[in-house]
Amino acid sequence: MLCCRPGCAIKGRVCMIPRRPNRSSRAVAAPSPWVAMPDWTALSRWLAETLEAERVRWPLWLPVAVGLGVALYFASPEEPPRWTGAAMAAGVLVLIAVARRAAWITALLLALGAATVGFVAAQERAHTVAAPVLAERIGPIAVSGRVIEVEARANGGHRVTLDRVALAGWSRDGTPARVRVTATRGDAPVPGAWVSVRAILSPPPRPAAPGAFQFPRRAWFERLGAVGFSVGAWAAVGTPVPPPSLTDRLSALAQQARQTVAARFRDGLPGETGALAAALATGDRGGVPESVLESFRGAGLAHLLAISGLHMSMIAGLLFVGGRAGLALIPALAGRWDLKKPCAVFALAGTAVYLMLSGANVPAQRAFMMTALVLVAVLLNRTAISPRMVAWAAVAVMATQPQALLGPSFQMSFAAVLALVATWEAAAPRLGAWRTRGGGAGAGAGRWLGRMVLLYLGGVLLTSLVAGLATLPFAAAHFNRVAVYGLAANMLAVPVMGLWVMPWLLAALLLAPLRLEGLALAPLGWGLDAIAAVAAAVAGWPGAHPLVPAAPVWGLAALVLGGLWLCLWRRPWRVLGVFGIAVGIASPWARPGPDLLVNESGRLVAVRAADGGLLLSPGRADGFARDLWVERAGGASAESWPEPGRATADDGLRCDPRGCVLVRAGVMVAVAWHRAALAEDCGRADVIVTPLPAPASCGTRARVIDRSALAAGGAHALWLTEGRVRVETVADHEGRRLWSPDQSY
Repeated sequence: MLCCRPGCAIKGRVCMIPRRPNRSSRAVAAPSPWVAMPDWTALSRWLAETLEAERVRWPLWLPVAVGLGVALYFASPEEPPRWTGAAMAAGVLVLIAVARRAAWITALLLALGAATVGFVAAQERAHTVAAPVLAERIGPIAVSGRVIEVEARANGGHRVTLDRVALAGWSRDGTPARVRVTATRGDAPVPGAWVSVRAILSPPPRPAAPGAFQFPRRAWFERLGAVGFSVGAWAAVGTPVPPPSLTDRLSALAQQARQTVAARFRDGLPGETGALAAALATGDRGGVPESVLESFRGAGLAHLLAISGLHMSMIAGLLFVGGRAGLALIPALAGRWDLKKPCAVFALAGTAVYLMLSGANVPAQRAFMMTALVLVAVLLNRTAISPRMVAWAAVAVMATQPQALLGPSFQMSFAAVLALVATWEAAAPRLGAWRTRGGGAGAGAGRWLGRMVLLYLGGVLLTSLVAGLATLPFAAAHFNRVAVYGLAANMLAVPVMGLWVMPWLLAALLLAPLRLEGLALAPLGWGLDAIAAVAAAVAGWPGAHPLVPAAPVWGLAALVLGGLWLCLWRRPWRVLGVFGIAVGIASPWARPGPDLLVNESGRLVAVRAADGGLLLSPGRADGFARDLWVERAGGASAESWPEPGRATADDGLRCDPRGCVLVRAGVMVAVAWHRAALAEDCGRADVIVTPLPAPASCGTRARVIDRSALAAGGAHALWLTEGRVRVETVADHEGRRLWSPDQSY
């Protein structure tokens, strides 16, 4: 009931207050006798009732709070003091002690506590993995260490990761904990071996554009302090003292098993088919040709090559169902024991072995945790698939690997799983009723089989549709492309993967210890060839994978919060999450891209053309940055960089043999390739861009982006608006963090 003041009326859910008569002496038209005023009491009561009705769903928001704490740590522009987490925890404890015992206050304090847990987990993890990072390029230099990972490359080379590193002539304090060396020729060393090689090493490369993926941050959490390439062959060295521990020996055995399985799969199947089989078995995609990877990405099938929830659930399901079918053939067991529990243990052990073979990367760890929770739920006679299972898996990943929150794998996999679970919650009652309708004693076997086939096909369609829609915005945000025909490709490929490829892959893995995997590799290859053909065909359709501009951070945040709101609540107000999703999807077009981009060396420049695409300066400098810039801009311009003596169609960019001049929005930007052009442009341009060191006199009038500025700030992005220049650098986005090049805070 709504309560209004005496003399008022109620219209709908709004309290209507009569307007006082106009006492002015002028005769005016009588206004409407009612003025609408919102009844905030009713609104707050409705909100409280809705939240109370959703009380059972409140725990599902605790992982969200943990994620907010993790995000808060990584979003800080300065490295927080080590005591920040302890201070936050103490503050939450004080609030708990003095606060009233109202339900909403308790929920708020629990959320603050969960956010504190996330912040502390991220901060402690960042300090725990701290290790030296190279400050500049060095070499050739003798590098020695223990091989912990070997990845095949499509060009026939290999990439080796070493730990226990020693650099010739370097002190132990300044030596990176891990080094990754790429070799283009020669035989790869064996995991666990102690080797030496001459190599040229560099620090982990900085982002190629402001706001792009920060590889130094990922390298920090992998304790990877240098990357490089070899200039000689690998040589064995003696095992240092003390000898390796039991953990080191087990890790080496696991890596040797991975390398052996991958090599035997590649040897047993020709060409790219063997590389695909090795990728599914061990997670090593280095041997897959780039053209094949591009076709899988363009068709929306890249998730089939990354060991994740799909693969773990299929392996667990095959082991569980196969083990249960085998035990059911023994009447003495089938009649006396609950076969689900031993089969769940068998499936759990099998997926643990598969996790070890996959290299135990973050997506595989997340998938294993969720699969393990399902199997443990079977052991405890609990509901196996539920939103709480997803929530606990998310908490486990963020507590142990908080940096995974920032990666596309974590976001896309949890988005797909959460969307599928939410859809299952909504559809399960009707689906169960449809499945059992007409399936009683009078129903024939043919009718029952037909229903099961329709149920499976419908499940594949629904799963592909829901998972595809859930991951589509994240794929666009992280990879700047959209697989338009991903649903069609998944409808064709996922049944082949589930019904043919994964059973034969499991058979090959089970037969590998007996060296009989060849019996299963041939049919496995047929299925992989079929999936690769689907990927190539769909990726070749017109407009199959258009590029989209890079999304801002706030757009990704709106997308995540909107999706969570839609999936976690149950009442109709959940549809409000659609607005957050819409904002996130539209965010890439909310602001124009930069007018000018300059890479870290200053030898690659890009200008936004009138059609919105990028014009890239000629030359062969930094091919990676070229591709990344075009993707983040949403595509290249139809025009080309003007030849010397010519200009663009809008006459904004003109070039000569010594440089170029861009005039836009009342700002003149001079790009000087030669010293003669630099001397001329210093007196007339508003911004000077050059790979050369600029004289100090240039800075008196113009904004100078020269060799020293680029070395300090990394790649630059410039926006030109109404006679003003806004500049963003890679250093601005990096901040002063543990993994930043400048750690002198």
